[in-house]
Amino acid sequence: MNYCSQCGNSIEIRIPEGDSRERHVCSSCGVIHYQNPNVVTGCIPEWEGKVLLCRRAIEPRKGYWTLPAGFLENGESTQQGALRETLEEANARVAVGPLYTLFSLPSISQVYMLFRGPLLDLDFSPGDESLEVRLFGEAEIPWEELAFQVMVETLKYYFMDQRSGVFRLRSGVIERLPGEQRRYRTTLHE
Repeated sequence: MNYCSQCGNSIEIRIPEGDSRERHVCSSCGVIHYQNPNVVTGCIPEWEGKVLLCRRAIEPRKGYWTLPAGFLENGESTQQGALRETLEEANARVAVGPLYTLFSLPSISQVYMLFRGPLLDLDFSPGDESLEVRLFGEAEIPWEELAFQVMVETLKYYFMDQRSGVFRLRSGVIERLPGEQRRYRTTLHE
């Protein structure tokens, strides 16, 4: 951010009075421009023990599989966002159920909220952001082709809970470990 959205003057990075963090502050009018994590919301579309995944048609991770999810829009609830993203990415209709996973990803300033949701019908198809959509049972999941670690973790817990017959909310932090390989550490808050 270079310029103030209130008055158009330049921005400086400094710790405002009464704060403890560096912020983007207008050098003229003093408006503080807070930059906070983005909320990503989505759904685990369920049908007879299988889940609906989308193969991404966009970057990042184009060509990899994911659950339908995306950034929450202003003026919508997390459940409304999950419905919208599922419809946009998979042309699928779901009944959004309970929150299933809540993961913080501090390294990229995102918070993921994924809900369980049974498909209302099997009339689904790729949306503009998907190359293909398909139902997968646990043994069919392309684990090495999943786009994001948060999806790996969510699906791992989902199928574990499916086997036990008891689904419970998982909340935690996913941290990317140093190095060139895609390695992560997940810490659950239990």
